[in-house]
Amino acid sequence: MSETAAVTGATGFLGTHLCERLLEEGWDVHALARPTSDRGDLEGIDWYVGDLFDGETLRSLVDGADAVFHLAGVGLWSADPDTVVRVNRDGTANVLEACRAEDVGRLVFTSTAGTRRADDGAFADETAVADPIGAYQEGKAAAERLVDHYAAADGDAVIVHPTSVFGPGDDSFTGQLLAMGLEPTMPATLPGGASIVGVSDVVDGLLLAYERGDSGEHYLLGGENMSYDRAAERIADYAGGVPAPVRVPATAIRAAGPVAEGVHAVTGQRIFPFDRGMAALATKQLFYSSRKAREELGYEYGSLEDHLPETIAWYRRQ
Repeated sequence: MSETAAVTGATGFLGTHLCERLLEEGWDVHALARPTSDRGDLEGIDWYVGDLFDGETLRSLVDGADAVFHLAGVGLWSADPDTVVRVNRDGTANVLEACRAEDVGRLVFTSTAGTRRADDGAFADETAVADPIGAYQEGKAAAERLVDHYAAADGDAVIVHPTSVFGPGDDSFTGQLLAMGLEPTMPATLPGGASIVGVSDVVDGLLLAYERGDSGEHYLLGGENMSYDRAAERIADYAGGVPAPVRVPATAIRAAGPVAEGVHAVTGQRIFPFDRGMAALATKQLFYSSRKAREELGYEYGSLEDHLPETIAWYRRQ
């Protein structure tokens, strides 16, 4: 008999790729979607219309699921800071309450690598718990504590921490990174760097966390660690593009934080969705180790070039 997966965040970038894989592998997929969400053209999904604050729908969604993949959340580009914290924290609390009330298997919660951090350029692992910077990290960190408690007291749960996810369908990070390596009109790359991981590798990690992870454990799902200008060079080399010729000074990025704070304080308008702490963080090399996931789950990741063919093809269609 096929296994059943309940997926929140199913209409998002990562959620769409996860649902595609689950269907390919023969799972029965129950997916949560808000009434206004674009559900795409995936066939075979059993859609549950509601949101993270609709308890009855959540209980129906997860009832009988072998795996509950909780991906849903909201970022600062989409909502104000109070809403970001509330949705990521309290929405997770509602999913956990539904799992307590119904017959469910393992919960796999997708958090963020941002709740783990090392010195600039050093590799962070799962033990490098960091003070949250910004509302998104604050909400995710609070959600992690709730899931940790659930795993210790009530059920079976694993937390994964993807790094900077790259792949087709992502208009934000992926689109910006490709533009730095492909567009002649792009004037500059960003300072800092990231652990860049293909979306298909993260989907692998989610399924491995369900199959092999230990309840209560956290696993970083990362990729290649590199500066943004080096990533732009490799994209340009692969595709015959022109990498952006200069790097934006870190001081310019850091200066944008106080400006955004000041404008918001005076006018109530948010010209950039970050404050000075987040602006400073954006200039750093945020590198990560996936050793624990490799050793305990069998997780592997490909190179940036492994993910470029389908991602560049998607980018050029947009």
